[in-house]
Amino acid sequence: MIKKIDFLFFGWIVHLFYPEYYRPKYGYQRYYILFFHYLIPQKLCRLNPRVRWPVHFTSKVLAPERIQKGVLCDPGDNHNNYIQANNGIIFGSNIELGPGVSIISSNHESDNLRAHTEGKPIVIGNHVWIGANSTILPEVSIGNNVIIGANSLVNKDIPSNSVAVGNPCKVIKQKEAYTEDLSQIIFSKKIPKKFSDFLNVNA
Repeated sequence: MIKKIDFLFFGWIVHLFYPEYYRPKYGYQRYYILFFHYLIPQKLCRLNPRVRWPVHFTSKVLAPERIQKGVLCDPGDNHNNYIQANNGIIFGSNIELGPGVSIISSNHESDNLRAHTEGKPIVIGNHVWIGANSTILPEVSIGNNVIIGANSLVNKDIPSNSVAVGNPCKVIKQKEAYTEDLSQIIFSKKIPKKFSDFLNVNA
């Protein structure tokens, strides 16, 4: 009953201001927390105001218009995330970032610190967990079904179905297949058709 009241009072406001927020209707994050800890700092205090999904008030998302993302993925929603997307970042679906994660898509020019280098976007696949205080550097590609250990520095591509850790980050073992049945999730709003195949793949 409390969950339903929470949804009725705050859920519609959250969906109104966050058109790219696709999470389970209940059991992920309370809507009143999203309202007070995310929406008010973003929209009223102008912290990350252009981002179309929840970003924690301690986090920063730069160039959100250059970010593509799927469902079950809200870059910057954890504490102290730094997401810099000047060269673009392509996130898949079902991605979680631990606290303190930084994802940096472009470096500064060595002879002009007010300019950024151009390069390929960072690509992060589906079913990826990036552990606390890890850093993802420019032009890196991370495959599907990957775990990046805490405090890792990812400066080269990481293949699918792997666990990788360290500075620099290296694959230490293969990861078993991701088996969660995402088709059973009841989402808080209708999911775009383009994500239907992803959600039904393990059904």
